[in-house]
Amino acid sequence: MNISFSKPPECILRDNPNEDGSSSYPSGQWLPGASINPAQNCLNLNGTRSLNDTVIIWRDELQDDLPLQRMTLEELRQEVWLVAYALESLGLEKGSAIAIDMPMNCKSVVIYLAIVVAGYVVVSIADSFAAREISTRLKISNAKVIFTQDLILRGDKALPLYSRVVDAESPMAIVIPSRSPGFSMKLRNGDLSWCDFLERVDRIKGKEFIAAAQPVETFTNILFSSGTTGDPKAIPWTNITPLKAAADAWCHLDIRKGDIVSWPTNLGWMMGPWLVYASLLNGASMALYNGSPLGPGFAKFVQDAKVSMLGVIPSLVRSWRNANSTSGYDWSAIRCFASTGEASNVDEYLWLMGRARYKPIIEYCGGTEIGGGFITGSLQQAQSLAAFSTPAMCCNLFILGEDGHPTPENVPGIGELALGSLMLGASNTLLNADHYGVYFKGMPLWNGKVLRRHGDVFERTARGFYHAHGRADDTMNLGGIKVSSVEIERICNGVDSNIVETAAIGIPPSGGGPEQLAVAVVLKNSNITPQDLLKLRMSFNSALQKTLNPLFRVSQAVPVPSLPRTASNKVMRRVLRQQLAEHNQSSKI
Repeated sequence: MNISFSKPPECILRDNPNEDGSSSYPSGQWLPGASINPAQNCLNLNGTRSLNDTVIIWRDELQDDLPLQRMTLEELRQEVWLVAYALESLGLEKGSAIAIDMPMNCKSVVIYLAIVVAGYVVVSIADSFAAREISTRLKISNAKVIFTQDLILRGDKALPLYSRVVDAESPMAIVIPSRSPGFSMKLRNGDLSWCDFLERVDRIKGKEFIAAAQPVETFTNILFSSGTTGDPKAIPWTNITPLKAAADAWCHLDIRKGDIVSWPTNLGWMMGPWLVYASLLNGASMALYNGSPLGPGFAKFVQDAKVSMLGVIPSLVRSWRNANSTSGYDWSAIRCFASTGEASNVDEYLWLMGRARYKPIIEYCGGTEIGGGFITGSLQQAQSLAAFSTPAMCCNLFILGEDGHPTPENVPGIGELALGSLMLGASNTLLNADHYGVYFKGMPLWNGKVLRRHGDVFERTARGFYHAHGRADDTMNLGGIKVSSVEIERICNGVDSNIVETAAIGIPPSGGGPEQLAVAVVLKNSNITPQDLLKLRMSFNSALQKTLNPLFRVSQAVPVPSLPRTASNKVMRRVLRQQLAEHNQSSKI
């Protein structure tokens, strides 16, 4: 990937036999002694890239018939350098935390790179968060400054963003106008407009900024887990984590010079920074659509930008298919798709492949604390729809048996997944929790190395593929048989064409006894009679008993307008379980 170190590593991996929990690196340390600036590497000239190469392509929603906008490497370098100089003019200590709460657009990418180039730490905050969530993340990270927009434009709607940042009692805000050239709203005392921020260093526009080269264990980004219970975990990315993101893209998605990579996301989630590094460190271009990816405007953008690698989440594909919003657009430039975030559906993904002359879909599953994937597909191997074919590069996978220890390698089975502790770029500390306690304490050893806890249930098939079955705490016990919610939902989703999606929950009866299976169902046509609901429940039973187990029985089919989800789009079955249990109790009363 033409990575350039300011100071080369003493070795690739330093083995660490210390397993007593006192070390941040339970099994070893990657690239010890090295210094690097990953953002500077995104801007470097090398044998595969010139100053005139396009690095970002974008379009604003409702401007779908206008030409695409483009930024060259030379333009990106100059914009990043100017913002880096402006950041230095604020007088902050190196290593200070600087938040970004913006949509993922050209300006937010420039700001992200400038913060890292200048030796500060990005605090990633999703632009969908309410003031309370923003405030929590600012306090945990001790952010000194925040970049934000006045408004978020979605179609003909203007959603407030700066006002939420103000309500969060943020530190000094630098406010970018959503519409050029400026905005009319009054800023708080001490806050700066984007124009005033840049004017401080306008006299040195075009001057190269000398990037801060720092040791590989230095933080570059603080991201957060979804935080469905209590405070979110604050997960720092180091200077190595961007290399992990880019290496995954190079190795598993074959991202390379000339590629145009699009993945609807936000810098508040790990896939935002992942997209920056996965594209720019591999010499590819990023394609950003400033608007909703649900409608035909995004589909036209994919066509016009000639996107060659399109990343998705399954619920997005489901929406496209139900609304037929990709119809009439030419996606033949796509070489492959990638999918992450939740379990995918075979029928929906066969439909997606058909939009691009049956190009492959690479499944990609990881986590914020890993900086990329731990299990994935590969263009080097035969693939199976809605399945994974290999551990990600630098990762080892272990399926734990009933005794809590790894089952033999390459033997079919299902169980909680554990990870080998030697993963390039994975977290080694948390800002607000005990890292060793969260990920390693109480885990079994393998070849003298402690395994890393992950918490997902995975199945390894006889053909060597892997299927995800959701979180270990989304597993239910039906008549003494353990089964995952995802496994049941895959079958229930295909029972009737009126079904959009389902969620399977095990509910303990109020009087005690075995868990009862309830299925919450979102329907295209919500006008459903009690007789229709009974018929649907019988269809669920028939499909489950034929496909999974003849003893499984759905006790309730409950229509809901939508499934409760975290901000990162994961279904909150715990919330559904509580709601249905309370509903059943009140019905009995």
